[in-house]
Amino acid sequence: MIDIETFKNLALSFPETVELPHFEKTSFRIKNKIFATLDTNYLKACLKLTETDQSVFCAIDKTIIYPVNNKWGKQGWTFVELQQVKKTILKDILSKAYTSVAPMKMNAKNKL
Repeated sequence: MIDIETFKNLALSFPETVELPHFEKTSFRIKNKIFATLDTNYLKACLKLTETDQSVFCAIDKTIIYPVNNKWGKQGWTFVELQQVKKTILKDILSKAYTSVAPMKMNAKNKL
């Protein structure tokens, strides 16, 4: 199980990431682009992935990692159930989400 503090620490470990409110959730951003949100009420994260990364991670277990219903899901937004996901998988998903929105020069500079 991933607790709220662990999720925040992992998300904020990426260069230049900031934590800001986003409606009733918390968002994690790079250069003002959201790569993850956290819903503390439901212990669920929503991450921005590429379509390919989304299909790979969802194949692990669709009850733990699954696309958002609607157009947002078709754009790569993916739910992660924090009570069930393994920390190693969450680290990988967060890294992919970060690199999906971070400027290319930052990805190369930080070798993500």
